[in-house]
Amino acid sequence: MAKRKKEVFDWEDEEQEEIIWVSKSEIKRDAEALKKLGEKLVDLTKTNLEKMPLDESLRDAVELAQRLQKEARRRQIQYIGKLLRAIDPEPIQEALDKLENKHQQQQAMLHKLELLRDELVEKGDNTLTELLIDYPQADRQYLRNLIRSAQKEREQNKPPKAYREIFQYLKELVLEE
Repeated sequence: MAKRKKEVFDWEDEEQEEIIWVSKSEIKRDAEALKKLGEKLVDLTKTNLEKMPLDESLRDAVELAQRLQKEARRRQIQYIGKLLRAIDPEPIQEALDKLENKHQQQQAMLHKLELLRDELVEKGDNTLTELLIDYPQADRQYLRNLIRSAQKEREQNKPPKAYREIFQYLKELVLEE
């Protein structure tokens, strides 16, 4: 039997293509990541789904998966993952990240308002003056009355009606801006 001549590669030759080996495990990890992206898409509300940069076939597959249950839903999500392998998922992932970040920013703003409300009830006029510097359109007299009412409610162990009203007023004030 004749021996074949081994091909000699000239690594210095720039014309030869660079061969990139991808392991089977890496391919599986990538497919699983795309399947998880598909699950996130299926969990979106209709309005948020419309904001996503999806082609028609992918959008139809996601809408179908939203209507399915159990095993059929699992298979449909698998199919969505397969569709995602054929396209560039980066724009979709970026849009999802923006959506999630928007929610986190909103939660952080609400927490800051709660802290501001607590500070207003605890410290009173000093914090109110600082607030009016940041928001000059705020109604000083109305806020002062709410703060006094909230302090009385706390002292008398009554339901925190004015306390909640302060939060609502602050929320409206911040959303106006």
